[in-house]
Amino acid sequence: MSAASSRPSVPRGRGVRTGLPWWALALAVVSFVTLLCVMAAPSSAHAVSPSQSLAPVLEFLARIAGIAS
Repeated sequence: MSAASSRPSVPRGRGVRTGLPWWALALAVVSFVTLLCVMAAPSSAHAVSPSQSLAPVLEFLARIAGIAS
């Protein structure tokens, strides 16, 4: 009588398959590089003046949508 095997038979795979598309890795790499560039050159950053705020953009969008007079 032969002894029963205690290890189940598992087929060997060729590697880990995550199922992620190629652009998922590319998007992560681009995001990391962009953030790294922003952190590396903080001297080129400047504060936004009131004339460069979001208000003119919102007013323009309101005129297009016909909300504002």
